[in-house]
Amino acid sequence: MTLKEEGPSGFQQLLGYELSEWAEGQAVLELMVEHKHTNRAGVLHGGVLATLIDTACGFSATYCPFPGRVRRVVTLSLTTNFTGQVRHGRLRAVARKTAGGSRIVFCHADVLDEGGKLVASGEGTFRYRSGSEHSEGVAL
Repeated sequence: MTLKEEGPSGFQQLLGYELSEWAEGQAVLELMVEHKHTNRAGVLHGGVLATLIDTACGFSATYCPFPGRVRRVVTLSLTTNFTGQVRHGRLRAVARKTAGGSRIVFCHADVLDEGGKLVASGEGTFRYRSGSEHSEGVAL
């Protein structure tokens, strides 16, 4: 399953992030920072960073190599740490699945600016939706 088969979500279209890498246990999202992503101080809004962490982590837990099938999770908890500021440029949210069982999984993500500086990190706990706990997922 590739994201092209599923199509972008409305929220993905709104923010403009792209899934640039996806494999079992890992995912990378990219976002070009635009004015619409900034807060009143002109820096990237923390909510955008939290979204990138949540979404990249979710993708890292839901890779499905079977065409026409999909895996999904729901977020149970999300912890974010903001370590820098960004005004422009391309961000990369690099996530990996770190542990888990048959229904609950744990993931970590780092968000890096285009110079490779860490601007945020976080951990998430996710629960697989019915059928998604298996690598073959469910029909799209």
